[in-house]
Amino acid sequence: MTSASTAQSANAPRVDSERTAGGGPADGGRVPSVVRARLATVEARLDRWSWLATGVVVLIAGILRFVGLSGPKGKIFDETYYAKDAYGLISRGVEWNYKDGGPSYVVHPPLGKWLIGLGEWAFGYQDAESHVSVPGHLMTTAPEFGWRFSAAVIGTLSVLLLVRIGRRLFRSTALGCAAGLLLALDGFHLVLSRTALLDIFLLFFVLAAFGALVLDRDARRRQWTRALDAGLDPTQPGRAGRPANGWRGWPWWRLVAAVLFAGACAVKWSGLYFLPAFVLLVFVWEAGVRRSAGVRRPWRDAFVGELPWLTLAGALMLGTYLATWSGWLLTDDGYYRLAANYPGAPLSDKPVIGPLINLFEYHKAAYGFHTHLDTGHKYQSWPWQWLLLGRPVAFYWSGDGPCGATNCAAEILLLGTPLLWWSFLPALVATAWLGLARRDWRAGAILLMVAAGLLPWFWFALDGRTMFSFYTAPALPFMVLAVVYVLGAIVSPTGARAGAARTGDAGYDRRLIGGVVAGAYVLLVALCFAYFYPIFVGEVIPYAEWSSRMWLGGRWI
Repeated sequence: MTSASTAQSANAPRVDSERTAGGGPADGGRVPSVVRARLATVEARLDRWSWLATGVVVLIAGILRFVGLSGPKGKIFDETYYAKDAYGLISRGVEWNYKDGGPSYVVHPPLGKWLIGLGEWAFGYQDAESHVSVPGHLMTTAPEFGWRFSAAVIGTLSVLLLVRIGRRLFRSTALGCAAGLLLALDGFHLVLSRTALLDIFLLFFVLAAFGALVLDRDARRRQWTRALDAGLDPTQPGRAGRPANGWRGWPWWRLVAAVLFAGACAVKWSGLYFLPAFVLLVFVWEAGVRRSAGVRRPWRDAFVGELPWLTLAGALMLGTYLATWSGWLLTDDGYYRLAANYPGAPLSDKPVIGPLINLFEYHKAAYGFHTHLDTGHKYQSWPWQWLLLGRPVAFYWSGDGPCGATNCAAEILLLGTPLLWWSFLPALVATAWLGLARRDWRAGAILLMVAAGLLPWFWFALDGRTMFSFYTAPALPFMVLAVVYVLGAIVSPTGARAGAARTGDAGYDRRLIGGVVAGAYVLLVALCFAYFYPIFVGEVIPYAEWSSRMWLGGRWI
């Protein structure tokens, strides 16, 4: 090789050097096969069979969540707060105390209660204590159905989301459906899906935002692949070495994720714990696609290129969050809304800016409530107990019959399906091990989301803050994904296809055995769920049968 050709080779774009080392373009385009493989995404074509399988899983989830939704009668656990607040929102625009005739002081944002209120608007609401009884606008049903309806819908939709996210992550319809089925058959998720609490809505928005970011990752990789096919030189500085930035090239899914993330924060502020994880995922994925494409300084380029988009996403988050407070901002009835109604409070009567100042003061007061929440509770628990099911929360209890025995019991216990939940810790360890061994971005993303959902609570535990097991809700889908990730490794270990090519039926046998093991695990989880089903839905059973399900004795009672 001449000195001129040597210099040319040294300065050539990375894609050209990989083309000679790793083979030419795989499909006639300019992108070499090595780079195209690194930029690969899940095939986007419509697969009617995958959607049929998805529909079956979602149908199972929907039946479990809607059948008998009206029972038990009356408000259970914290429904006594959220169902009332929800009706205040749809009738007056703010949470309202109908018994005392004044605004309610609440410490959670309104979006989850707005969603609960939609079910009350559609199917009716009743509160004997406040002497409020209104028919539904669509049909009149048992009032319990009205305030639990939205939770059941969102719970079912979260199963749908997890199936599709799992399929995209693992490139397998079977593994995606396994993830959705495991979530559908989890007692913790089922109870939250059948109760008018906020946590199922928080879970949904966090999961949906993550799904939108995964779609954004794929969209950006397709964009870079098209640009490279069109002759883009990624070593060029500035816009010359980057894909076209017209409106078609905007990171639309990332902006959707921003709106969905704001929705999570507008349900509960604990959604904020996921913000660092989402920002980190964006930068890591953007740097990764640039490195694969051949950009010389991928991390710096990702920071410079994506910071404006993240700034726009931040503005969208703030705007979306404020929009969920529109009922409070546009009426005069809300708590802390008018300074004249709260003498001595640091509020403002200034036009336009005054409501925002007062909303800020309201947030300060609510934050103070949360940070000083250390009152003991019978069902409080610590973060290190949650995955071990150390102290589940009893939502409902009755000793009334009939049940065919002298003593009866009916309980709704916020308890995860034990076999599934006791798999989480080993699955997380195995996911970490496999992710490091394989350098697999999927394992890192799953573990990062689990960490965002759980680790902050360990910090708050140092201050003795009162906490409950349902705080794990937004991390639950990602722990299920960790289990499925391990099942996928069992079914199709690294090198299984190559091994099959070298050893004939050996690789096939290994995958067959792995498939049987994974299928047996899902079946055992289903059987475990069926055994505990009566205490997930408040079914009246003999006391002895109820007692036999209290596996950890007093910790579950």
